[in-house]
Amino acid sequence: MEGNTVKKGHRAGFVNIIGNPNVGKSTLMNALVGERLSIVTAKAQTTRHRIMGIVNTEDYQIVYSDTPGIVKPAYRLHRNMMNFVDTAIGDADIILYVTDTVEKADKNSEYIAKLSKVKCPVVVVLNKIDLSDQKSVTDMLSWWGETLPSSQVIPVSAKEKFNLESVMAAIVEKLPVSPPWFDKDAFTDKTLRFFASEIIREKILLNYSEEVPYCCEVEIESFKEGAERYDIGAVINVTRDSQKGILIGKGGKALKKLGTQARLDMEDFFQKKVFLSLFVKVDPDWRESRKELRRFGYEE
Repeated sequence: MEGNTVKKGHRAGFVNIIGNPNVGKSTLMNALVGERLSIVTAKAQTTRHRIMGIVNTEDYQIVYSDTPGIVKPAYRLHRNMMNFVDTAIGDADIILYVTDTVEKADKNSEYIAKLSKVKCPVVVVLNKIDLSDQKSVTDMLSWWGETLPSSQVIPVSAKEKFNLESVMAAIVEKLPVSPPWFDKDAFTDKTLRFFASEIIREKILLNYSEEVPYCCEVEIESFKEGAERYDIGAVINVTRDSQKGILIGKGGKALKKLGTQARLDMEDFFQKKVFLSLFVKVDPDWRESRKELRRFGYEE
């Protein structure tokens, strides 16, 4: 905290980003924060945790939270992911509800109904307008304006960084007067270990298909910082032996490729050399085990 040095009239608040899978929530938060904090792929359930990104100026502090995409739970893992979303709705100072020009506007209507009842300001961000035409965008803006009449609706392209200044202006205008919630030099609440595991999981999502990425959870077993490099040991948990075989690949080539990609990204993110060791372990029940989910950060 800045204590007595905080500027008079300083604004600060929690801006929580929710929406369905693949609408661009993580791309939006990364663009607004100016840091690559959330992994981004074209697959559903890319984001599993609630990830904070913090923007600081002399006049305000914005604490963004990226949340998992809204899904109908099939496992305890999914139920816990949806708990992150429900908590984000309940503790927000401002909600960014991200939709896009591709999905049906009324998808997961129960969450839209929740948004109509919240007491905090809601900003609807209509993303991916670069993939649509002007008439369709205008029609969708009208639909959202009628469905959530007390909300501000802003068309953007997060990928192209188009009209994000309008989103920022809307947020700053709606921030409550408050001292900062975090130190002014903070930019996230997550540790380097967390980002190491997320980088590995991103490469799994990008390199493997079908059910394999959704059955994986990455655990960082060791994380040591030396003078010249980080030494990181990670275990990829899967639910079946067949998935272990696919991850490793013939002669270990697939796992080696995954490790190389993850190491290079880590070195870019950490700005330091990385020695990465990867192992694969079969853990059949991790998605339903309360003990395992707590170990992986999905339960209190």
